[in-house]
Amino acid sequence: MTQKILVVLTSHDTLGDTGKDTGFYLSEVTHPVSVFEAAGFAVNYVSPKGGKAPMTGIERDDAINADFLDNPEKMARVENTLTPSAIVPSDYAAIFYAGGHGTMWDFPSAEALGAIASTIYEHGGVVGAVCHGPAGLIPIKLSSGEALVNGKEVAGFTNQEEAAVELDEVVPFLLADKLTALGATHTQADNFQAYVVVCDRLVTGQNPASAKGVGESIVALLSKTAIAAS
Repeated sequence: MTQKILVVLTSHDTLGDTGKDTGFYLSEVTHPVSVFEAAGFAVNYVSPKGGKAPMTGIERDDAINADFLDNPEKMARVENTLTPSAIVPSDYAAIFYAGGHGTMWDFPSAEALGAIASTIYEHGGVVGAVCHGPAGLIPIKLSSGEALVNGKEVAGFTNQEEAAVELDEVVPFLLADKLTALGATHTQADNFQAYVVVCDRLVTGQNPASAKGVGESIVALLSKTAIAAS
């Protein structure tokens, strides 16, 4: 049976009080998903509210983005995401939180998604996130009551990168600071450079340039798990 990976997208479409649109960042979905599918994994999409997930970063000069945008079946799935209540965690080998600034508003309170991720992780699966996607790690608590990120090394969009895009005063909190407050050790590379951290079965990436690498690291962990189980 084909193994599945659950991709989490934001439902939030407003960038604070700026009047600008936000949502998930396209290449942070397309690049990991292309890796997942090339490795033979099936992909399903979920969001906190279900239904259409708002999209940003629509750059057609990226061939992987263009292929995704021109594929009616793939577009239909991000426009009709599943609700958390429709998800059976045991169906999935991994859960991956895509980024985009929208995640900063709805992922931290997405308790139902946090419970799904905790179940996947505690049954030997992989949890991944990139850029602002690690905001989805905030509500993940293990059965012990401990935060998933406590004691783990993580990456995510940095305070310096947030300042560089002039949104450090717009986002509701700074992601690196919040992860650190939960007991994580946040590490980083230079602004906008690819950087991926693998800690146990948690894979995190710093920014859009890290998205493909996060996908590759998730697949590598799942391959090791499959070998160990065989």
